[in-house]
Amino acid sequence: MPNFCAAPNCTRKSTSADLAFFRFPRDPVRCQRWVENCRRADLEDKTPDQLNKHYRLCANHFETSMICRSSPYRTVLRDNAVPTIFDLTSHLNNPRSRHRKRIKELSEEEIRTLKQRKTDEHFEQEKANQESVDNDIPNPASVEGGDEPVEDDNPLTQEERENKDYLKSLFEILILMGKQNIPLDGHNADALPKGIFTPDNFQALLDFRINSGDEVLRKRFETMAVNLAYCSKMDQKQMLEICENCVREETLREVRDSHFFSVVTDELVDLAGEEHLPILVRFVDDCHNLREEFIGFLPYEADPEILAVKFHTAITEKWGLNMEYCRGQAYIVSSGIASKMKTVATRILEKYPQAVYTLSASCALNIWLAKSIPVTGVSVALGTIEEVCSFFRQSLQLMGDLDNVISLLFQNSEEKGNELKEIVRSDWTGRHDTFEIVVDLLQAFVMCLDGINDAAVRWNSSVSGQAYILSTALAEFDFIVTVVIIKNILSFTRAFGKNLQGQTSDVFFAASSLTAVLHSLNEVMENIEVYHEFWFEEATNLAMKLDIPVKLPGKYCRAQQGNLDSEITPENYYKEALSIPTVEHIIQELKDIFSEQHLRALKCLSLVPSVMGQLKFNTSEEHHADMYKNDLTNPDTLSAELHCWRIKWKHRGKDIELPTTIYETLHLPDIKFFPNVYSLLKVLCILPVMKVENEKFEIGRRRLKAYLKNTLTEQRSSNLALLNINFDIKHDLDLMVDTYIKLYPDKVKDSEEFIPLSESVEET
Repeated sequence: MPNFCAAPNCTRKSTSADLAFFRFPRDPVRCQRWVENCRRADLEDKTPDQLNKHYRLCANHFETSMICRSSPYRTVLRDNAVPTIFDLTSHLNNPRSRHRKRIKELSEEEIRTLKQRKTDEHFEQEKANQESVDNDIPNPASVEGGDEPVEDDNPLTQEERENKDYLKSLFEILILMGKQNIPLDGHNADALPKGIFTPDNFQALLDFRINSGDEVLRKRFETMAVNLAYCSKMDQKQMLEICENCVREETLREVRDSHFFSVVTDELVDLAGEEHLPILVRFVDDCHNLREEFIGFLPYEADPEILAVKFHTAITEKWGLNMEYCRGQAYIVSSGIASKMKTVATRILEKYPQAVYTLSASCALNIWLAKSIPVTGVSVALGTIEEVCSFFRQSLQLMGDLDNVISLLFQNSEEKGNELKEIVRSDWTGRHDTFEIVVDLLQAFVMCLDGINDAAVRWNSSVSGQAYILSTALAEFDFIVTVVIIKNILSFTRAFGKNLQGQTSDVFFAASSLTAVLHSLNEVMENIEVYHEFWFEEATNLAMKLDIPVKLPGKYCRAQQGNLDSEITPENYYKEALSIPTVEHIIQELKDIFSEQHLRALKCLSLVPSVMGQLKFNTSEEHHADMYKNDLTNPDTLSAELHCWRIKWKHRGKDIELPTTIYETLHLPDIKFFPNVYSLLKVLCILPVMKVENEKFEIGRRRLKAYLKNTLTEQRSSNLALLNINFDIKHDLDLMVDTYIKLYPDKVKDSEEFIPLSESVEET
């Protein structure tokens, strides 16, 4: 006989293969907590033994952090687990329902007590997080769920209520500033003459709200001039940290509920003079949508070992994610730090072997490989290419001049010229064929930049100065030979990389073509003398077109101090300094990032029906799925289930099309009848190499880039950035206020604590 869930408005029963059920605890105190949270009056008069024997709650009513999977066949709760997720309102939409499980109506006092308990729990978490960061020790609350909170039944005094309302107003202002990307400081106070007072943005919004009728703020400030006192910078920082944590927690709650996730970083960003790594998480939500959300910044460390420790600490102890459920990691990095992030990936893999190191779908393979090449000239060339792209995109007039030069140079190949014009209007520096584009357009770039520099009347000094600097950089033989050699080497990985960012079937078959790619690169390495001769000749011909002399790089010549070996020619130099190390590096990088574990995971993509069809339904997913055996709902039935899955699609009706992506497959109405297939697809979906099918669920990365583009470096803030990027996430002002009061009780007691905005303001 099946067990039914005792929660109100829950109709789940234990026959659901993918859902665990838990008995009410025998411990009287903890059992009482379960009953209170269930809000069922008919359970209150029953003893813990009766409840333990006859009543169950399903796993959907517990936070993911409260549930442990001790083995593939056993799911248990933590010792202090309490159910907190309940639907107490859906019955209101159906007034004819019989209400078999009556929901207890709470008094105002009971509601206040439950709310206070929630605040206490959040406070304990915040306090434990703060202590773990300050003392650099593990946070037990993040891992084990924390201690039981202590209830406080003392009613609020009038003064305490007014103080909470005041704090709520301050939090509202901070959240508004974050969502609208308004910096806290509106003026450079240090640059103002002595005695001149100008309020910052936070102070100005305080003033505006008072003048607009905010009685709470008016009462607080009515005894003093508003322009003489305000919430201190330290208070603002502490309140912003609470805002940031509360908003982040809403996203992380969904991540924990989804169980499995992957971690992705973006390129280093400068926040007020300090370098930070943006961190995003990928997960499949309750609606089966793959999402990639921004969760915060991590201060960058030059030492890779320290960076690896802080990276792990931030995710597990500060943000409370369980890395045991991490199934993928990817790092989009700027040139020069690729080796450091590779160390981070290695350390994570040592602790969590299932956190597969992959490429990120948002970065072209060739660009990722180029940024990882440990040759200074390549890093310089990449930076120059980005600057050229940004220069021409800053105005339509500059782009028009470039179009005219392209038309002139490609007048005998109008179709090619029109194609290049369209390309330069796009984000061409992130394409698989970026280096081919640079070689094709190098002459046009140089001629256009020279023309801008000569036409001083048409352009201001800033634009003409930039044009001169960029023209000088492009007209160096070192730049030309670098882009030509990199272009030719990466031509062997271009098609492979495009397939990795294509449809699911393309990704599957790309995994099988890696051997051929490595074979081609190894052949190049064995015959590097011949290949390099052709590459160098191409670079020489391009330099001759631009009337640029073929020579050794000036940096090398200066380092030799005139003692140059007569046998060192430019061709030999670039073979030893660029061609050989680049080919060797790319071969090794491909082997590292496409490890055996990664390739086995990609082979499991044959579960997608369209791939299965291309393979004539002759697939062997079971062998490759062994690495995810512990993630399956019922691994003992995997073989039989896979057989049924193949039969289902092999003998489908003529009018039924095969789903072509994981996204389509996860949204099939009957996917839950194949729980193991469903579990496998969810894990495969979050691998960073898989692209987000629905663009609206990749919005976190786009918002991050928009924030960085629209915000001056000195005005960037990690706290405000999170509020701005995740502006649509709900926030609980009461929870923020109560958390602040718990964390900083001394400041709240001293309600008259204000800090003068400017000590130089003269008294009247």
